[in-house]
Amino acid sequence: MNKKQITIVGLGGVGGYFGFKINQFNEKDNEFSVSFVARNETYTIVKENGLTLLSPEHTESVTKPTAVSQTISEINNPDLILICVKEYDLENVCKQLQHVITENTILLPLMNGVDIYDRIRKIIPNNTILPSCVYVASHIKAKGVVEHKGKAGKIIIGKDPNHPSENVDWIINLLQNSKIDFDFKDNSFVDIWTKFIFIASFGLVTAKHNSSIGTVCTDEIQKQEATNIMVELKSIADKKGIILDDNIIQNTFEKAITFPFNTPTSLQLDINSKKENNELELFAGAIINYGKEVNIETPFTEKIYSELKSI
Repeated sequence: MNKKQITIVGLGGVGGYFGFKINQFNEKDNEFSVSFVARNETYTIVKENGLTLLSPEHTESVTKPTAVSQTISEINNPDLILICVKEYDLENVCKQLQHVITENTILLPLMNGVDIYDRIRKIIPNNTILPSCVYVASHIKAKGVVEHKGKAGKIIIGKDPNHPSENVDWIINLLQNSKIDFDFKDNSFVDIWTKFIFIASFGLVTAKHNSSIGTVCTDEIQKQEATNIMVELKSIADKKGIILDDNIIQNTFEKAITFPFNTPTSLQLDINSKKENNELELFAGAIINYGKEVNIETPFTEKIYSELKSI
């Protein structure tokens, strides 16, 4: 019997962390064929030395995959693809995946954002896509080396609304055997939007003021700006039939207060270091586009979007 083919595309903080766990399990069990797609120097290092994860969860910190490739075109008959790329690479990656997937390939995007599922679906209309959101504190420490701090990473995964009866038991077993913390739900969109309300509002406001999560919670002006964005998002979710908690805004601030006061956001760091690519479109662009789609006005998000575009 042919082994199922699993491919992790992108070895950043997320792909490196979860890809490491899957591959480390498979090294012992050898039930699957696991491959990584990595670019440039990362490809060379991982191919020669394996992928390194520095984490309080693991004493053995290196795992060697079945195969490492530099391009998506080298993937062959994949059964499962974990898409772990930056938001601004998503369309390009999906267009390349079109040429290597089969009708049975399942896609599991481990990315931030409420529009990831829809954006993949536009390019890859017929395959099963499992909507998900990720919680993990991990980052690239060096090429081929991912560092993880804090508690174990977690994935929340839902059924594909277009393919709700797709049998994904083998994927659930894979995650369990890989000792990955996850929840599998009939509908994961509430979780995806709940996380997005937090990361989008705090990301946009901290980026505008070059401030911290703690400052947004305590400065009246910044707190009101974040609240205005959350209100717009909640209205869009309501219109789309995604039923969020009535106290979502209060809950979001209560969650934010648990972070160290000076915690930055990735959008704030990227915008204020003038990084060429950032998550502005993922956050503000998605809110504005969904607002137009469901006829909800988004003046606060549009204002902060234009302000950040001019930085």
